[in-house]
Amino acid sequence: MAKKIAPGFTIDSRTQIKDAQAATRPLSSGDKEADRAEVSRLADAIGLQQQMLYASRQQKVLVILQGMDTSGKDGTVNDVFAGVNPQGIRIANFKAPSALELQHDYLWRIHQQVPVAGEIAVFNRSHYEDVLITRVHDWIDQRECKRRYAQINDFERMLSETGTVILKFFLHISKAEQKSRLQARIDDPSKHWKFEMGDIEERKFWDGYQQAYQNALRATSTAHAPWIMVPADSKTHRNLVVANVVLETLQALKLKFPDPKPELKKLKFD
Repeated sequence: MAKKIAPGFTIDSRTQIKDAQAATRPLSSGDKEADRAEVSRLADAIGLQQQMLYASRQQKVLVILQGMDTSGKDGTVNDVFAGVNPQGIRIANFKAPSALELQHDYLWRIHQQVPVAGEIAVFNRSHYEDVLITRVHDWIDQRECKRRYAQINDFERMLSETGTVILKFFLHISKAEQKSRLQARIDDPSKHWKFEMGDIEERKFWDGYQQAYQNALRATSTAHAPWIMVPADSKTHRNLVVANVVLETLQALKLKFPDPKPELKKLKFD
């Protein structure tokens, strides 16, 4: 069974985003290897639940991962969903919009990637980029930003009302931890592919991003699609939180394999 996640992880209209929160590890046992083993156990349990989800085709699950650069979105996907059947999961990575996408409304490309029945879709970044980077760089004003908050809430409510379970995770790292991870990418040639010069420029806007995240998370954490703040300075603890929430959510769906087919009971091949 998954651990029940304390209400303190859930973001509401009063939540303050502070650096110190990122380093907390309330789910940790204090033994890093034991915590890693627990993540592996949870990943296997998620895999079993996902098999039943895929076989029954009765539910849809959307997992949204947001966070600053180096917060661990890729690592979360790799570790938390390590036990799933690839046929029943889809990872959508949202980069800068293409020329075609820019000709449509900002949710057009998002709607095409939402899960179908029996599927878990994981968004590595998402439609929230359109109220984060766009606001930090003043590509949209505050009035337009608030309009988008309302549109996003309506969009997610529609998904929820048509059978999609939505899990939204804010992977919260501190400024010091981001510095350490960016430097590690520079120092290790095998990680250079992860580093872009633009990362240096975006880091200069750290305070602006923290404010933009706080505003966006407060405005869009709803009963049908709540935000979960994940302390993510520890990669293992990050995985523990996300895995526990995902497993707890899947277990609550009371998934099961389809009933056996009576006509196959006595069928024998020659």
